[in-house]
Amino acid sequence: MTLTQAPSPRSTRVVEGKSIRKRILIRIAVPIAAALISLTIPLVFAQTSPHIDTVDPASGKASDTITLTGQNLEKSHVSAFFLSDKKSDFKAAIVEQSAEKVVIKVPQVAPGDYNVSVQTGNTILIQPVRFTVEQ
Repeated sequence: MTLTQAPSPRSTRVVEGKSIRKRILIRIAVPIAAALISLTIPLVFAQTSPHIDTVDPASGKASDTITLTGQNLEKSHVSAFFLSDKKSDFKAAIVEQSAEKVVIKVPQVAPGDYNVSVQTGNTILIQPVRFTVEQ
C-alpha cells in the first residue's frame, strides 16, 4: 500500500483563497463590464443614426418645399428622404442638404398624413415626425 502525504492546511487555504478571489472578481467584473457596454452602445448608434426633430411647415401641397431639421442628415448618412404612409414610400427631391437641415420638395402624392422617412444604406427609417399633404 502506498501512502501519500496530505497537503498541509496552509497550502489548501492558499488554493482556496485564490479560487475565492477569482470568483469574487468575476462576480464583480462581469456585471460592471455588461453595464458599461449597455451604456456605450446606444451612444455609439445615437451619434451616427439620422434623426429628424421638426418639419416646417407641418402641412403643404405637392411640389412645395419643406425644411427638415435634426441630426446626422448629411449625404454620408442619408441618401434619400420619403413621405411614407402605411403602404408606400414616396421619394422626395432634395433641394438642400446638410448635417442639421434638409430642404425637400413634397412629392406628387394624394392628400393625407405621412411620416417623414430617411434612407440609410438599403434601409428606410420611419421618423417620428409627420407631414400633412393638402389638396
